[in-house]
Amino acid sequence: MKKDDVKYKKMGRNAAIAATIGSVIEWYDFFLYATASALIFPKVFFPASDPYIATLQSFGAFAIGFFARPIGAAIFGHFGDRVGRKTALVLTMFLMGLSSLAMGLLPTYDSIGMLAPALLIFLRLIQGIGVGGEWGGAVLLSMEWGQKKKQALMASWPQMGVSAGLLLSSIVISLIMFITGDSFYTWGWRIPFLFSVLLLIIGLIIRAKIPETPSFQNVQEEKQVSRKPVLEVIKNHPREILLAALIRMSENGPFYVYTVLMINYGMETFKIDQQFLVNANTVGSLVMVFCIPLFGYLSDRFGIKRMYLIGVATTFLWAFPYIGLINTGIPFVIFLATALSMIPHSMQVGPQGALVAKSFPARLRYSGLSLGSQFGSIIAGGIAPLVCTFLLHQFGTAYAISGYIIFVAIVTFTATLLLKNNHETEDKSLETEGTASVTAQ
Repeated sequence: MKKDDVKYKKMGRNAAIAATIGSVIEWYDFFLYATASALIFPKVFFPASDPYIATLQSFGAFAIGFFARPIGAAIFGHFGDRVGRKTALVLTMFLMGLSSLAMGLLPTYDSIGMLAPALLIFLRLIQGIGVGGEWGGAVLLSMEWGQKKKQALMASWPQMGVSAGLLLSSIVISLIMFITGDSFYTWGWRIPFLFSVLLLIIGLIIRAKIPETPSFQNVQEEKQVSRKPVLEVIKNHPREILLAALIRMSENGPFYVYTVLMINYGMETFKIDQQFLVNANTVGSLVMVFCIPLFGYLSDRFGIKRMYLIGVATTFLWAFPYIGLINTGIPFVIFLATALSMIPHSMQVGPQGALVAKSFPARLRYSGLSLGSQFGSIIAGGIAPLVCTFLLHQFGTAYAISGYIIFVAIVTFTATLLLKNNHETEDKSLETEGTASVTAQ
């Protein structure tokens, strides 16, 4: 038994590493597009005489990827609950890596006209489908190999991979901007996208070596695999899906304000150097890399739901001070505000995976977790830059963005409280998970 315990713990560590590294690679691709939508694409794919219109077009294409994410959640949720977590995650990597490679090879608007943004939008849809299946699967691959008392910490490692993906994309873009100089907008911007191929190969090798999770093994052994997991979870757990979506609003929406919208705002309003703003995102990502597993650890000690509510309340309180710091127009202050914003964000991201995953039984967990989280991404992160750009234009003050942040925080706080009374019986299903024998591996 001792030997099996040691082997189980080692497999858990390997699964967490595989989930995290794979998550880093896929989110590198995703955030590469996010940063490019503020820096590059308005000039390269959406040229217009009015910068406001070009920005709206670029952020609109950015939002389209989010609308594809529930499609990916449904497709890969089905595979993840029918065939296994591992198989679904390998497929998501292919979609993300190949779509990013294709973006790096796309002709610009000057070369082929409207076909260029049309192709870009199509590839963004493919990215959205890939990410829609990635997040839930990566969380489960790590969490379901972990011990019950460390569920939030284990689920937070792939979440940390999200921030590490942002960090990697910011570093690569900053480095390429420095190396290529004036050529960045002509050909230099393509290099980070082409780099995705190397990352794809690394990720596939790592993920291919991890066995299926004990939770899904138990489902298979007990012959409880759902024939139509997506339809079943929608029919039997609609409330959980809705709450899971609303729970993401104050984490996901403000995050894209901090990391995407403010790049464009700082460039247009205060004429701040674009590389400086990308570097601010880099430092913010570094803050998240350390803070997300920290708050995952603290969640296991002091309560998953409690930590999440504290993070939402902190986001609420941060809304006006954040815009006040941004509106100073002082580069260093904006830099600091970006880094500090990642703390309340991390307070939610750390416990989020376990909080939402425990709302669904193991046999439907991939589908339920993915659908809920990705619908949340649409109503929060996907439209956040677009909505806030409109608010800026409509009200003429950045404090309108504070109102947006406060609104989503109130919605999420309420949804998190409602989650408390609905899933106590389902949480018990996790008590027996993780007991599958590793001797069969």
